[in-house]
Amino acid sequence: MAGLLDWGNKKVRSLNIKMQLRYRWAFIFLLIFTTKTIAKEPYSPYVEQHHPVDVYWGDTHLHTRLSLDAYALGNRLTPTDAYRFARGEGIIANNGMQVRLRRPLDFLVAADHAENMGVVAALDTADITLLKTQEGRQLYDRLQAARKQAGDPKGFPLLGTLFTDGVRDVGYRQSIWDSVAANAEMYNAPGKFTAFVGYEWSAMIGDLTGYSAIHRVVIFKDGAQKTTQMLPLSNLDSSNPEDLWTHLADYESKTDGEVLAIPHNGNYSKGQMFLPVRSNGKQIDPAYAVLRSRWEPLYEVTQIKGDTETHPVLSATDDFADFETWTGSISEGRENASENPGAARQYEYARSALKLGLEEKSKLGVNPFKFGMIGSTDSHTALSTADNNNFFGKFTSVEPSATRLGPIFSQAPNSKPGSSMNAAGYAAVWATANTREALFAAMKRKEVYASTGPRMTVRFFGGWDYQKNDAFKPDLASIGYKKGVPMGGDLTNSPKGKSPSFLIRAVKDPDGANLDRVQVIKGWHDKKGELHEKIYNVALSDGRKENKNGKTPPVGFTVNVKDASYTNSIGDPELAVVWKDPDFDKDELAFYYVRVLEIPTPRWTAYDAKYFGLKDISEEVPMVTQERAYSSPIWYSP
Repeated sequence: MAGLLDWGNKKVRSLNIKMQLRYRWAFIFLLIFTTKTIAKEPYSPYVEQHHPVDVYWGDTHLHTRLSLDAYALGNRLTPTDAYRFARGEGIIANNGMQVRLRRPLDFLVAADHAENMGVVAALDTADITLLKTQEGRQLYDRLQAARKQAGDPKGFPLLGTLFTDGVRDVGYRQSIWDSVAANAEMYNAPGKFTAFVGYEWSAMIGDLTGYSAIHRVVIFKDGAQKTTQMLPLSNLDSSNPEDLWTHLADYESKTDGEVLAIPHNGNYSKGQMFLPVRSNGKQIDPAYAVLRSRWEPLYEVTQIKGDTETHPVLSATDDFADFETWTGSISEGRENASENPGAARQYEYARSALKLGLEEKSKLGVNPFKFGMIGSTDSHTALSTADNNNFFGKFTSVEPSATRLGPIFSQAPNSKPGSSMNAAGYAAVWATANTREALFAAMKRKEVYASTGPRMTVRFFGGWDYQKNDAFKPDLASIGYKKGVPMGGDLTNSPKGKSPSFLIRAVKDPDGANLDRVQVIKGWHDKKGELHEKIYNVALSDGRKENKNGKTPPVGFTVNVKDASYTNSIGDPELAVVWKDPDFDKDELAFYYVRVLEIPTPRWTAYDAKYFGLKDISEEVPMVTQERAYSSPIWYSP
């Protein structure tokens, strides 16, 4: 600007008085115009941009040796090892392999079980701090006696009871919790890597032979100064989710901090995860709905113990519903013998729960099941690996080996096969920065999506005025935020005569497979009070089109199972579209979310077979997969 002023003054001085006045007024007008233009359109077009432009990848559900089951089953890696590995540093795995994550993560939650956190490791090493407590000494003596009776000096015969009984000594628990927070502080590097303080509340209803798992991961926005002011709530304190919410509210009130909870593995809840009934047996009410939606804004929809987007029993017309279904789960046998096999399942899976949320909103005025969707691993090895070509399994017993396709626990009857594990998943978060504050804020507003492993980029916006060519503009995100709401948002009060339109773009993982298709999943509650779902193929690769029956030809198949390879000669690297709901009714509650499918690729079992030279593998072992991402929904209400 100084250079422009100098030029103007020199130019004016070279003219006569009359012309000087004319030039001065013209120059002043030019200066004012230029100044306003610069203020309105900065040189850098993103200087005044406040919406997220980057997606961050992480794992919100990882266990280390501090979890009682992880340690008892062989994990000796610490939270320090977990953070170092997630950041891309090399460490030694429990099986002795030198391991390093080729593509580091952006954030991690070491979410060890609150139940007897650190106790099993301390019992095994005769930790003096634990043995100074009365409960610790009693447990240690019981363990030694049980080991002697079993003839196994290194076993953990008390493991089952430690989920329901154990050390309640406040001093010992505080020392462990302090160390958890300190580790997170040590590895938290704002702008580079985010280490959250967290834990898992592993509530169970019933006994260990037939329990309903209603577990939640608890994540704090805050650092050690605040998080250490209250101890984690565990199943030893309460197995009632409402008590957990009260505990989280007490934390926020006491510390002025922020915290949230993420349910996971509804497929292990025995029909309890999204049951519209409170723990006291009464139907849920508006107060319950408000609390649940407040404290549980997300759901972990895919992880090692199966994919829980939907189930083939619940979505019979969905060609892609039976994806990594965890067979033999707790309610499987009961449901197979039932006249209505979906009776319990509808309370376990995300899509059916989202529909039930609409039903409850129509009754209560509040949606209790209004959640965004993420993935995470639930690995108990301290290693966050969700890629099929680099999968380290759930427990140390199923880390890479020539035998891990067999039973997960060789000594246990009816043990699930290791080959049934799902190499998943990761949480993708659209945030303004890689910090605790920004990532946590994005989680609360549900601007997140789930991936089974591939780091594909997914944008999803809903509004009333998107135009077809918006999908192909370089500033798609700016248009998305300006004209509508992102994933996790709400659309209300439709303009007269308009249907909602959705701006969608999906880009393949730079190191992964091309895309097969983009689908919009819609659920709605009609005027008769009935619930429905429908799947729309909104973008298909390779120029394919739906036929009159709504079916599309397969994308093709390039997988070489024997060589554990594939080619990107089919599919598209990017799919973008503006889609308008052709079946919209302005008076009906609805939700929409995006599902993005890759082309078929080798499953982790195929990579294992090649690496270890495995022969005569059972035909029941799946060797090919079709990985995917699920966006958080956008909800519509009249």
